[in-house]
Amino acid sequence: MLLCFIVNISLGSIHIPVQEIFGSLFGSIENNTWQIIITEYRLPKAITAILVGSGLGISGLLMQTLFRNPLAGPFVLGISSGASLGVALVILGAGLFGGLFTTSLISKWSIVIAASLGSFLVLLAVLAVSNKVRDTMAILIIGLMFGSITAAVVSVLSYFSSAEQLQQYIFWGFGSLSNLSWQELLIFFPVYLLGIILSIVTIKGLNSLLLGDNYAKSLGLNLKQSRFIIILATSLIAGTITAFAGPIAFIGLAIPHLTRQVFKTSNHKVLLPAVFLFGAIVMLICDCIAQVPGSDYTLPINAITALVGAPVVIWLLVRQRKMMF
Repeated sequence: MLLCFIVNISLGSIHIPVQEIFGSLFGSIENNTWQIIITEYRLPKAITAILVGSGLGISGLLMQTLFRNPLAGPFVLGISSGASLGVALVILGAGLFGGLFTTSLISKWSIVIAASLGSFLVLLAVLAVSNKVRDTMAILIIGLMFGSITAAVVSVLSYFSSAEQLQQYIFWGFGSLSNLSWQELLIFFPVYLLGIILSIVTIKGLNSLLLGDNYAKSLGLNLKQSRFIIILATSLIAGTITAFAGPIAFIGLAIPHLTRQVFKTSNHKVLLPAVFLFGAIVMLICDCIAQVPGSDYTLPINAITALVGAPVVIWLLVRQRKMMF
């Protein structure tokens, strides 16, 4: 991960020698332009890649274990859909509400706040449902229904929006690691850290859930409480990542499978830190590829995560001929 981190910082449209990068990280360099590029742009982007990759990987692991479904991911509860609806109301709302939202009011912070509120409202709805419903699979279906409802509302908003508004919304949907400043990371990181701590707290419960709900209860697990903490941890991590970096696909679904294929275990004491590292490494590599080394172009990170990662997972599953779960 450290190697990928250094490589990620060294790549960009402006070539900076590796020794200058180390000098910038551990002190300062004479070239002020290089110093600003590294500390204000490349370093926050690389840190964002680590937080996003590790967070989505852990969220996907939690959801796959909770629902015992290999196709579950961090956004299966509708968290991403809620964030998308919040952003759609801000960006696309002007077309439907006749000037209630104007382009001049749209800023980076307004999009972050809208995405956070959308995620939070869906989180409250899912948590309320989880307290009423005993069947875990019912929560999964309800989460998918939340996603369908929000997608329908976004479609209506899109119909009444201009081409410029649609383009801005589509660009947000591509996902981006390069938009975060140090000030935004100071808000992003504490919420992310809280979600990671809650994930660590649930390790024993996650191992019990692999045996099924009835066996988990017989082992003394408080099923309702564990389910609540797992959903809360996933929502905090995935919701915050979506709010600040956009809806980044593939990582949360594939990284847990990739990790299981390598470590051959279902023990979450091993899987949780391994998924953290694998998610961070894969996201850093994808961001390096998205930079298009030797070019001024930067490709959408969402496209790279799927194009690079999906064939690797397919190859591993075909080679192993059996899915670890």
